[in-house]
Amino acid sequence: MTVQQEARSGSEALEVWIDQDLCTGDGICAQYAPEVFELDIDGLAYVKGADEELLQAKGATAPVPLPLVTDVVDSARECPGECIHVRRVLDKVEIYGPDAE
Repeated sequence: MTVQQEARSGSEALEVWIDQDLCTGDGICAQYAPEVFELDIDGLAYVKGADEELLQAKGATAPVPLPLVTDVVDSARECPGECIHVRRVLDKVEIYGPDAE
């Protein structure tokens, strides 16, 4: 089952956030999913809100659009800083990222 099928089968909304304390600024996330991630002038990655604005508050989350689930999950898997967290909105359980079970 693909990542998108998993997300769709559970009809679970997902959200993503970045721990900037661990971000290495490699920009891999912005390469995989530029609609969701962007590097700021400080060299760190942030998630973007619906209005394309960077969400810079500590622990700020952004929804993961269903068509981009695979790209966001790949970002979390490939991130050298292991700072990208993808979790279910419903129960806040991390399903991809360094704290995933």
